[in-house]
Amino acid sequence: FGTAVEDGQLYLYFHCAGEGKKLELIRRDNRATFEMDCGHNFILYEERMSCTMGYASVIGHGVIEFVPEADKLEALKRLMGQYHAEDFQFNTKMAGVTTVLRLKVLDMTGKRRNNVR
Repeated sequence: FGTAVEDGQLYLYFHCAGEGKKLELIRRDNRATFEMDCGHNFILYEERMSCTMGYASVIGHGVIEFVPEADKLEALKRLMGQYHAEDFQFNTKMAGVTTVLRLKVLDMTGKRRNNVR
């Protein structure tokens, strides 16, 4: 995924194939819920003989928009920016067969469990 803040509004960018069940569902109802998590670590409480997981997560709601052809390359650069520090060069011909979507975030909340006993 990629992110952008435009006029104070957070957007999440992602991509998929040009057809399929997901796109059919989005065209019928573009409301969406999202969840992302990271920082997973196993926390063992030997004295209690139990365990849990450490993590950080965010969950939220929004509406999905199809990115117009004219804006696809810029959106794909946002996606690649999540994985490469420098301007990543990619085959621009792939944009023609790629659907690029963005989720306008309406609300979100986060949660974290640290490695603290």
